[in-house]
Amino acid sequence: MKINLNVTNHILFWLKHYQEIVPEKTFIFSIDQNINVSYKAAFQTCCRIGNFLKVRKIKANDRIALLSNNSIEHLLTYFGVMSYGATICTINVEMNQNNLNYILNRIAPKLVLYDNITLLPDSLSEYDSLPLGSWTNSISGSFFEKLDKVSKNDFGLPVNEPDDTASIFFTSGTDAKPKGVLISFLNLTKNTIAITERFGIIEKDRILEFRSFNWMSAQVLSGLGSLCNGSTLFFALKFSVTKYFTWIRTFKATIATGNPTSINMLINRPSSLKRNEISHLRFFTSSSSPLFIKDWKKFETLYDIPILQGYGASECGWIAGSNENNRRLGSVGVPLQYQKVKIVDRSGKRLPANVQGMVVIRSNISNIQNRYLGDDVEIKTDSEGRIVTGDIGFIDEEGFLFITGREKDLIIIGGINISPIEIENVLMELTEIAAAAVFGISERIFGEKIVAFVVPDHNVDLDMEKIYDHCQRRLTKIKVPKQIDIVNSLPKTERGKLDKKIMNKIWLDMNG
Repeated sequence: MKINLNVTNHILFWLKHYQEIVPEKTFIFSIDQNINVSYKAAFQTCCRIGNFLKVRKIKANDRIALLSNNSIEHLLTYFGVMSYGATICTINVEMNQNNLNYILNRIAPKLVLYDNITLLPDSLSEYDSLPLGSWTNSISGSFFEKLDKVSKNDFGLPVNEPDDTASIFFTSGTDAKPKGVLISFLNLTKNTIAITERFGIIEKDRILEFRSFNWMSAQVLSGLGSLCNGSTLFFALKFSVTKYFTWIRTFKATIATGNPTSINMLINRPSSLKRNEISHLRFFTSSSSPLFIKDWKKFETLYDIPILQGYGASECGWIAGSNENNRRLGSVGVPLQYQKVKIVDRSGKRLPANVQGMVVIRSNISNIQNRYLGDDVEIKTDSEGRIVTGDIGFIDEEGFLFITGREKDLIIIGGINISPIEIENVLMELTEIAAAAVFGISERIFGEKIVAFVVPDHNVDLDMEKIYDHCQRRLTKIKVPKQIDIVNSLPKTERGKLDKKIMNKIWLDMNG
């Protein structure tokens, strides 16, 4: 699929296109609910949603809040609201439970749809709201029960223009308030087409997904990625280490999504399934945070399945990706052409190949950047107006992007910036170490000192002298950790990223 400049709403365009040419083909299938939705059925449901919103005089940029998790109802509502041309606001209820009142106040929705009564905010009564209900079973007073009484005929032209807001999602935070990110219809379309082309997703693909459809990563790659290519999406509520390969075999998945956490779980609890039993599987994806090279190699050796990494940021969606014929170990892939990624120093000067610096996105950002909600936060730009992602990395001579850390995670010793990922990769070279995390602790003279947590592989007794010797051989003196502590596990966020704030607290508790 390419962008059609005469089309204001590609979500509706794609739905119409595939319901005409492959009406009975499975579009989405919920593994937990055991429900199959064809392209024709999805189009008709989206028409019902459009007619429902039309009667309510919902306009472009009017916001519909969706408080739910992965389900058929969630995805059909996500597609339906946007195909009409209104703004869908996906909110992860469990992760943002303490901030739901704040979020609803920020977005001022015209309608709130919800599916978990026990986690709803106190302020819900202030808004027009409906329980989501069920696509297959009529539940009195629910959104989907009301849709049954609405025409499934085409609602007419969508109400939006390309620059209107298609979607709002909220970034995850810890002690800070979550920040709303607004994505236009045009940006969402461009990003979907670019990243699915980069991964090589085609009509016959069958994508297996477990990540939350409240986040842009899954929404674009698997949700809209399936729709724009006429593919089939199989999804679960959550990841299951014991069932994932069974799902791949049962549903004949050609693409399985993942992240470093799920990949590590599959390494630590190997499946007995043989590669020839799932020969239809093309590759695994990995995103959300860098995958250690050691884990990457171990997974591919264990399963003979290639991993394709991808990379993105809230401010501009997917930035880079790989395909089966064009990938590099340790790289997140080649940047998407329209994003125009550069590596620069702190003065904004472009750096040569293989030199580490700040990852920035092109200077003409008005056409590609997403926006933050109201005054939540200002998108950070450099002196030339380029988006500063906050990531540190380099691009090699063949154009592959390598992410080496986050600027906020850099350890600064006597004015020298040190990336934790380089040290973590060195620690992970030792087979007896299952996981490692490196971070900085405040130090009076040099500002910070390097410390590390390591997790033994299957309760192996670690030889600390061997670990220190290995670091001294592989790292310059300033990068060798001053202290390495053994822990049972590393704290992570819900999205599988290392929670270095918690690790800092744990270290202080352990060491006084």
